[in-house]
Amino acid sequence: MTLPVTLALIARNEAAVIGRCLDSVPFAAEKLVVDSGSTDDTVAVAQAHGARVVHQDWLGFGPQRNFATTQCGNDWILVLDADEWLSPQLAAELERALPALMASAAPAAYLRRNTVYMGKPLRWYRPGVGEKMARLYHRDRARWSDARVHESLQFAGAAPVFKAPFNHANNPTLVHKQLKVLRYAELKCRDWLDKGKSARMWQAPFVYVLAFLKDYFVRLAFLDGWRGFLIAQTAASYALYKRMRYYEMTRNPASVAQADAALREHRLED
Repeated sequence: MTLPVTLALIARNEAAVIGRCLDSVPFAAEKLVVDSGSTDDTVAVAQAHGARVVHQDWLGFGPQRNFATTQCGNDWILVLDADEWLSPQLAAELERALPALMASAAPAAYLRRNTVYMGKPLRWYRPGVGEKMARLYHRDRARWSDARVHESLQFAGAAPVFKAPFNHANNPTLVHKQLKVLRYAELKCRDWLDKGKSARMWQAPFVYVLAFLKDYFVRLAFLDGWRGFLIAQTAASYALYKRMRYYEMTRNPASVAQADAALREHRLED
């Protein structure tokens, strides 16, 4: 049985994982992949697993997701990343509950995400265990923010929460994570630059310490052992690096184009 819902992914070079994601949503009447220029077998793998593939040059995370919305053939849209997949429990829960949800006036619904880190599920770190995320929505009642990175689904009104989790394989290695830090920081700093945000380097040492303490203690990363320590340290380093990079952009505007060229050389521009 299929339901009038579209599974929508944005992807680039995700051939290794995109099939698992697509196969985890057997009830979706449509599966759509918006590809921004993969150089691996992402397009072929997606098509082999039942997806319709549309090409769109990279616009930034928020605009890319909004473009994907315009390409969907159904009003209700489920958004996953290629390295995410529904658990069988959540797939069954959605199959049972979606008809009533789609008949209602709800703008969206929340799903809960569990994270696999360094090959094993996290047990305690709060954003990695049951993190609530708006990933299911009606195309006319919600839209993604226009942020280049760290986009969010925006809507008004109450939204139900599904209980069973979906899964996220977080960064296969620390190398992947550091490359993502470079990419995401550049996008975030470009957003700050567009808004004319002040560069406040005096905050940098405090930002690092507070970000580490927040993740390590408040969010319970310490209970996940050394993996939790690495999560907290990486998050704090990201928070600090963003501010250092933004300071450089404001002091040396030419660095924006120079960094863009370097990222393109290493295929990290999007």
